[in-house]
Amino acid sequence: MIVSTDFQNVYTRTESVHTDKRSNRIYKRLFDVLIASLVTLLVLVWLIPLVGLAIKLTSPGPILFIQLRTGRYGRAFRCFKFRTMTHEASKKFAQVTRNDPAITPIGQFLRKNSLDELPQFLNVLMGEMSVVGPRPHAVDHDKEFWSIIPYYPNRYAVRPGITGLAQVRGARGLTETTQKMARRVRYDLHYIKNRSLLLDVLICWWTIKTVFQGDENVW
Repeated sequence: MIVSTDFQNVYTRTESVHTDKRSNRIYKRLFDVLIASLVTLLVLVWLIPLVGLAIKLTSPGPILFIQLRTGRYGRAFRCFKFRTMTHEASKKFAQVTRNDPAITPIGQFLRKNSLDELPQFLNVLMGEMSVVGPRPHAVDHDKEFWSIIPYYPNRYAVRPGITGLAQVRGARGLTETTQKMARRVRYDLHYIKNRSLLLDVLICWWTIKTVFQGDENVW
């Protein structure tokens, strides 16, 4: 599924600013597979059953929340998360707000500690996401900003990430205004133009620090 028919032209303009060497793409993919494999083997193999049981005991419905999100080149993919809201609420498209009554008790804990995103390491292993990159937005969410924020589609010149520069620089969470989304996009485009394996490692480190220190934009 392509979100925009002129995406290829936008992608070409983005790549003209930063041409990725083939070796850099290989190193990044190896980094992604290494990190995702370690997280899957050391964490997800026991966390998914444990969290899944907690979700089932506190709220009827599936363990995972699976949503169509925009990926590289504007192609939609099925993005995995632990379900943090009631099953009925998760069927509807809406950004989650602070103190949203639809968030379940276990969901509140998962969201506050950024654990709900961990199943996306499976998306990384499948080649749909990267460990670091612009966060993927829901397809319906993209339609709101695709044509009104300059260079918005350029953020899909690379694989979307579990974390990104915008997330460690305070542009995480609810984007209910065009100004907030535009700020996130500026960070995303800066990352795309300056991406490197070293920057990915630094963003991973900053992400870990943010998780332990807390983030006011996460609830």
